[in-house]
Amino acid sequence: MLKLVQVLGLSVAIALITLIILQAKTNQELAQICHAIAPGTPLATSVQLTMSGQIRLSPEQNWMPVQAQEILSTQGFIWRAIAGEGVMQMQGADYYTQGDGRMRFSLWGMIPVVNAQNEDVMRSAIGRWIGEYFWLPSALLPQRGVSWRAIDSNTIQASLKADGQPITLTFEIDEQGQVLRSSLLRWGNQTPDQHYAEIPFGGKFQAEKTFGGYTIPSQMGAGWWIGTDRYFEFFRVAIEQAEFR
Repeated sequence: MLKLVQVLGLSVAIALITLIILQAKTNQELAQICHAIAPGTPLATSVQLTMSGQIRLSPEQNWMPVQAQEILSTQGFIWRAIAGEGVMQMQGADYYTQGDGRMRFSLWGMIPVVNAQNEDVMRSAIGRWIGEYFWLPSALLPQRGVSWRAIDSNTIQASLKADGQPITLTFEIDEQGQVLRSSLLRWGNQTPDQHYAEIPFGGKFQAEKTFGGYTIPSQMGAGWWIGTDRYFEFFRVAIEQAEFR
């Protein structure tokens, strides 16, 4: 029985990314159940996301509405957003691709508020890029250089290198293979003295949807210090549309 549980746990773990879940039915028969990618779906190298939600910059700040478009690919990401409203509306973008990253936002698209481009920003952006691969499951297949291991029947880890930076993603999943939470160590300055360090970062998922053969998290909250009593959720979002290419 223990051996069966271990096998099934590993199968569920691998299923999240290799996209086949082995599940015990009556009389011990195993059936293949597609979850993250439906059979016959072309393996995508990018996804264009349309999203809306809320964002805040500190625990004391009120939530602001946000609408955004993102292109997430095996080469990087570009996130364009409009946040806030009225006189406090900000427009801008956050991106990383092939060793080049930047964060740039301005009031009404005219008055600069944030314009950051340095080694710390780029290193943090790499963490964001890979940390969002749950929206692009095909990027986490073993043929992409990703190695997988099962921690237990509901916890799995994916390890890879992104532009030379080693990253390990941890996923918590339910018995059906749906992602409940993800986390990684991401470079950031959410520390008491604002110095940069590797900080637990991740998201908690409330729902999933299927777009073009891909089943991905569609409602989530994300923040720094996940899994600790210092957890600061600063981003809540719902995916409205996803186009895989």
